[in-house]
Amino acid sequence: MDVIVNAINSIDAFIWGPPMIVMLLGSHLYLTFRTRFIQRKIPTAIRLSVTKDPDAPGDISQFGALTTALSATIGTGNIVGVGTAILAGGPGAVLWMWLTGVFGIATKYAETYAAVKYRVEDHNGNMLGGAMYAWKRAFKREDGSTPWWALLGAGAFALFTVIASFGIGSAVQSSAMTSIITSNAPGVPAWGIGLAVVIMVSLVIFGGIKFISSVCEKLVPFMAIAYAWGCIVIIGMNWEFVWPAICLIFECAFTPKAAFGGAVGSGLMLALQFGCARGLFSNESGLGSAPIVASAASTRNPARQALVSMTGTFWDTVVICALTGIVLVSTMLANPEIMEQGIISAGADLTSAAFASIPYIGTPILVIGMILFAYSTILGWSYYGNRCVTYLFGKNAIRPYQVLYVLVAFLGAIGVGDVVWTVSDITNALMAVPNIIVVLLLSGMIARETKHYVWEHNLDEVDEAPIPKLEAK
Repeated sequence: MDVIVNAINSIDAFIWGPPMIVMLLGSHLYLTFRTRFIQRKIPTAIRLSVTKDPDAPGDISQFGALTTALSATIGTGNIVGVGTAILAGGPGAVLWMWLTGVFGIATKYAETYAAVKYRVEDHNGNMLGGAMYAWKRAFKREDGSTPWWALLGAGAFALFTVIASFGIGSAVQSSAMTSIITSNAPGVPAWGIGLAVVIMVSLVIFGGIKFISSVCEKLVPFMAIAYAWGCIVIIGMNWEFVWPAICLIFECAFTPKAAFGGAVGSGLMLALQFGCARGLFSNESGLGSAPIVASAASTRNPARQALVSMTGTFWDTVVICALTGIVLVSTMLANPEIMEQGIISAGADLTSAAFASIPYIGTPILVIGMILFAYSTILGWSYYGNRCVTYLFGKNAIRPYQVLYVLVAFLGAIGVGDVVWTVSDITNALMAVPNIIVVLLLSGMIARETKHYVWEHNLDEVDEAPIPKLEAK
């Protein structure tokens, strides 16, 4: 068994290594160029995200689609992941995480554009979309058939997403909730936490996308604002160390420099590798996950929802991860003894130490925040898996998938999620391959239509192209 586990871990380390970073970061840069630096439209995108478009086709509001996607991306990666990147790659990793988010905005825009443009309507009138439908519809021949290679790309993406949802979306998050709760309340049994998770998740996901979206619309802004407020308070407490922290982040990003007495990683390549890897993992730009729920949004043309969706990467990495990074590095400068005494050995330890500096309420904010982040991630990923199962096996597979999803959440809570997590981490990365390929193949169309809608000021124009009915399965 140990041999199998070690082999899986080795595969995971390789796939999330330099090849994946080069592919995703390279795509970010290329799509930034093709969309004429779409990041410049962030203010417009934020305005659109809170603007209702009730007469447009779709199931949920643009804001609902955004918050549901954010529920799956703003999570433990923004809290623990930043600390892990700093300990492994040094303070410079924070800058590379941030830059990954800045350029990843263009990829999130492009992949969402493709998903919304090629979405379909099911038998109940609900919208379905994502990389699988982009593959299937974008390359259709004149006789209506789809090439085998396009079907392969669509099927691979859907399959990898379903598998990944059980790990990153279900088992890992419930395991994180158990760890957080038992460390602060040792008497609570893991099975009890697992049962509570199953009940809370079932009450929401069995209600469908509209119910999931409704919960996320209320939950995500609250938890994000509460967490950001905690970060701002810590930055205020460490004010005299904030500028030195920022300087250290930039210095370590471009020069080999041992930080905190060699207690954390150092070197340009380590900072680049861990910063980019954690940034890519955190905001999911290029993985193709967020466009699945974006396809359900009410929007009059693909560009509007693509702009709204790209704000997810902005909030997730450019804002939340940056705040976390400054908080952690300034805390390390203000309290060098926590590094010298070897108290900190993991990203969670570093984040806990930072929030513990806020008297009385710091630790509760972190604990409650991590529980809510984990819970919302379970909700968001349940929808991704749901839509991909529908593509692969039809609507009759939805209920069995949901039952299995909550069962895996229970198993994760009682500690049976380690191997599931590693396998899903691999498939999570593999999702990016067919997704990035189809986005790059369609980049010419995306650039051309973005010029029309965005740069020629036609965002209010209605896309008259009919949305096809889903073929019966």
